[in-house]
This record gives sequence, C-alpha cells and structure tokens, in this order.
Amino acid sequence: MANLLATKPLSVLMNEAQETGEHSLKRALGPVNLVTLGIGAIIGAGIFVLTGNAAAQYAGPAITLSYVLAGLGCVFAGLCYAEFASLIPIAGSAYTYGYATLGEFFAWIIGWDLILEYAFGAATVASGWAGTIIFFLQSFGINLPPRLTATPGTDLYFVNNAWQAAGAPSLVGLSPSQLAALPHEVGIFNLIAFLGIMMITVILVVGIKESANFNTTIVFIKLVAVVIFIAVAASWVIAHPAQARANWTPFIPLNTGSFGSHGWSGIARGASVVFFAYIGFDAVSTAAQEARNPQRDMPIGIMGSLLICTFLYIVVAGLLTGVVHYPSLNVAAPVSLAMQQIGLRWGSILVNAGAIAGLSTVMLVMMLGQTRVFYSMSRDGLLWKWAGEIHPRFRTPWKSTIIMGLFVGVFTSVVPIGILGQLVSIGTLLAFVIVSVGVMILRKRRPDLHRPFRTPWVPFVPIMAIVLALGLMLALPHDTWIRLVVWLAIGMVIYFTYGRHHSKVQQGHPEAVLEPTR
Repeated sequence: MANLLATKPLSVLMNEAQETGEHSLKRALGPVNLVTLGIGAIIGAGIFVLTGNAAAQYAGPAITLSYVLAGLGCVFAGLCYAEFASLIPIAGSAYTYGYATLGEFFAWIIGWDLILEYAFGAATVASGWAGTIIFFLQSFGINLPPRLTATPGTDLYFVNNAWQAAGAPSLVGLSPSQLAALPHEVGIFNLIAFLGIMMITVILVVGIKESANFNTTIVFIKLVAVVIFIAVAASWVIAHPAQARANWTPFIPLNTGSFGSHGWSGIARGASVVFFAYIGFDAVSTAAQEARNPQRDMPIGIMGSLLICTFLYIVVAGLLTGVVHYPSLNVAAPVSLAMQQIGLRWGSILVNAGAIAGLSTVMLVMMLGQTRVFYSMSRDGLLWKWAGEIHPRFRTPWKSTIIMGLFVGVFTSVVPIGILGQLVSIGTLLAFVIVSVGVMILRKRRPDLHRPFRTPWVPFVPIMAIVLALGLMLALPHDTWIRLVVWLAIGMVIYFTYGRHHSKVQQGHPEAVLEPTR
C-alpha cells in the first residue's frame, strides 16, 4: 500500500519542466494567449445554452445567484490551481499536482477523472456545436440531410420548413396522427459533430502556437457577440422597465415541493448545473509546459479568464431573464430567443454565429487539455507509450491527439449525450477537491519551497474550495454519482493491470525515484 502512495519527487518534476528539444513540448504561449485560452474554454455552452435551461428548470431569475455561487467555488479552486501551476509548470494539471502531493494512486484517480472531464466534455460540446450549426443554416433556409445530423435512433420531423428532433417546441402538443402526417427520418450518424472534432484535431496536431492563435481570433469574435447582446438587451430593459420588472418577479420562485425545483434549493441545483459553464479555466494549467514564463503567466491566465467570464455570465443571466420570462427559456438557443423577442433578426443571427465560435474554442481547449493529461500520464509510465510521443516537427503529442480525436468524434456522432454534462461537472468538482487538499498538504510538507504565486489565506481558501465543490457535487442527481463510480472502476482495472506495472516511480527509474510520503 505504501508504494501506491509514493509521490513523484518535485526535483524530477522541475527537471521535466526545463526540458527542451524535439521530444519536448514547445514553450510559445504568453499571458494573452493563456487568458484567451481560458476564455475560449469557459465561454461556450454555458452562456449560450445552459443559462436559459437552468433558469427555466431550477432557479428562475435567481440564476444570477447560481452563477455567483458556482463562480465563487471556482475562484477559491482557481487560487489553488494558480499556486500549483506556477510552482510545477508542466503539463498534466491536477494529475501532476496530485502525484507530487498525494501519491500515485490518487494521481491515477484524478488523471482518469480529467480524461472524463476533457474527452467527454468535448463530445458534449461537439453535439451542441453541431446543433447550433444546423439551426444557423436553417435560418437561411438550408437543410442538411437529416439522417447525417443526429445520433442513431433520433426521430426527426420536417416542420416549419426545417428538420427538428422529437421534443422540439414546434412538435410539442401534436397528436400521434399529426406527427405521422409529417415527413419523418431517423438519424444514423451526426456527421456535423464528427467533422467539427476532426477540424479541431488537425489544428491541435499542427502546433500549440497555431492552436492558440486560432483560439484568440475566435475568442474575439464570440466576445463581440456577447458584448452586443449585453448592449442590446440592456437598452431594451432600460426602455421597458415595467416588463423587465415583471419578468424578474418573483426573483426566487417558490419551491414546487422537490429539491432543486426552484426556491433556495433550486439556486443550489442551478449552480451545480451551470458549473459546466465554468469547466475550462483549469485547462489553462494543462498548458503550463508550453508557457514562456509560467511562474508569472499561469496565475494571470487562470484568474484573469475566470474573473472576466464570471462577470459576463452574471450580466448575461440577469439581462436574459429580464427580456424573456424564465419559463420560456428552456430552449436550445435562449440568447437567440431573447434577440428574436426584442425584434432583431440580425441580432439572433449574430448570437448564433457567436455561439458557433464559442463552442469551437471550447472543443479546442478541452481536446488540448485531454491530450496533455494523456502525455503526462504516459511519460510516467501509467499509460501506453504512444500517448506520450511528440511529433519532431510540430512538437505536439500527435498520436494521442489523433486517436482521441477519432474516439471523441465517433462518440459524439453515435451516442446520445443526455445528462453527460452533469457527469463532466462531477468529475471536475472532484479534481477541485484533490487540488485544494494538495495545496494544504504541500504547504505542510514543504514550506521551504519557493512559490512564485501563493494562494492567500491558507487553509481558509482551500477549505472553502473543498466545501463548495462537495456541496455542488451533492446537489447533482444520484445517477450521476453512480456513473462516476463506474467510470473510476474502469480506471482501476487499467491501473492495476497496466499502469502500476509500468510506472516509473514503482520501478525506481533514476528519473523518477521514490520519494516516500511524510
């Protein structure tokens, strides 16, 4: 059991951080790249989709408080991430931090958990990206072959000059005979989602600098869309104060009798759901080994992107529920609906374009984070060698990028996503808990270490991060916990049949000597 808790020496980690050459990652990212990388990951499905869904189903206009609660938890966790990212500036994020503080067994759990977060998160977002592309084209009268726009078994009906999945608002209330009279197709493969993942895969293989530049450009586009929505919606609220006030009343709708269905418990459930909107700021830490000056720039990238996005989320959520009464926001494109209600078709088109851009960068950063975690785990011998091979020209982990790109592309094209967003959220919250515990442990074991960035008010900040993360986890449905346990059980099989036997720490390799826990 002691060997399972053996830590990876910090001296080894720091040597890895200083590696150069064709077999190492390329340091090419500055503070602007890292901030936009975080914004690129954070602003996406949350601001364009989940805000409306969570307001309608859980929190009502108090969805703004849900964002405050979720954002507060992320700020506390982000401060812990910033200390580790500046202290141990190599790829791997929470996996690497866990290896340095809690030991190999916990490192494996968090690494496997991060694969869940990034790979399945990218698949979830790709599904939303494809749906937004299809909706955007339909607004111009362009209908793609329906069987190639949905996962197998999805019923599609042609209504209002567009193919729509069963359950769409325009199909609700139709009798079986009315549905039978409509043109009908059944999905076989979501080709649009697959092509989107393949596009991101190619960009990531070509190089980190090219990926970051693409991300920065797209981030600018979607920020313009968000700012325009804020300006237009704010002008409408100022011009129609009585209607906005009516939409905001009651601010906290009465609970319907079950946990999470409005009231204060609805705010908590809403926070646990919209937490998916914040997933991504921690992905900045996976790029630490590609930052030019990680000791200075990693905290800027993590906290800068988190604070900017939290502010935008709160403002958009408040304006959205002011323009549209919250029960009507449970649609695929609530921000676009608000623009239509204001009477601006061009605004609706612009928001959809911003959503496409936003979801594109989320896919990119999640896939980037996933392959970097794979890279770190392979370097430690816990995963197969091919996952850590670097392309001599592009200086990227090209094999793992291509293989995982194909896996994610096929997964999102044939498997209905459903509640996967909640599963991804619980995985991320678990990572927050482990990182926060790790900060306290390393402060006690190695108080002598030079920390370019120090988490303030330790242990208060890490403890608050743990409490809020566990609280949000408990607010998630019971089924989500079961799925997390199943996923971790699969990981345990791989660890005990492969990882433990090939671990460099377990084998006592000179580059990874055992450092017993104290």
